[in-house]
Amino acid sequence: MVAHAVADAVLGAAGLGDIGQLFPDDDPAYQGADSLRLLEDVVARALAAGYAVGNVDVVVVCEAPRLAPHRALMATNLARALQVPAACVSVKATTSEGMGYEGRGEGISATAVCLLVQA
Repeated sequence: MVAHAVADAVLGAAGLGDIGQLFPDDDPAYQGADSLRLLEDVVARALAAGYAVGNVDVVVVCEAPRLAPHRALMATNLARALQVPAACVSVKATTSEGMGYEGRGEGISATAVCLLVQA
């Protein structure tokens, strides 16, 4: 889900549509697809359009699991797919203080923003 949010942020910043348009969930070709590989494809598309990733910021909203022990590895893996140093990727986690579906432990959400630069 985090990689999908980042992919949508890159696509949106580049004006290249969204992840659902490029990789439809009803297409058997993407059944069980590796989200980081899809993100690599998105970055390649952005590069082909003349953009490189400058930085990315991701916020994950969940009551559990606790993401703090995993944030550095998540940033490293995202950075590799984005072709940027890990310092250019911020992964944060927060709770919804018991409100909404995240607060009830029924799901997790992620939001990402991306700054693109001319490649």
